Amino acid sequence: MKKHRVDGRRLNSWEAFHDFFATEFDFPGYYGRNMDAWNDCMSDHCYSEGLVSLHIDNASDFKMVNEDAFNALVECSGFINWRATEDGADPLIVLSFYV
Repeated sequence: MKKHRVDGRRLNSWEAFHDFFATEFDFPGYYGRNMDAWNDCMSDHCYSEGLVSLHIDNASDFKMVNEDAFNALVECSGFINWRATEDGADPLIVLSFYV
């Protein structure tokens, strides 16, 4: 399992959110920078690299300044895990938050 860590204060806009994930997870150049594209690219990454652990420091700051992105991250990670477990596999993304 590869562990990733980010200061939630860095994810203060949609642009910063997508910049972080595109760079940190080496998304392809055609990454569409929306949550449908995030689901596709993150799923591809997890299926090829295995379980991903993402720890977010200052998560309350992230949620306060970019609540839509925070909620989308939780919802989409849950969807990716649901889809994997529905197919009989293990969850693919572990999220942890520190306020």
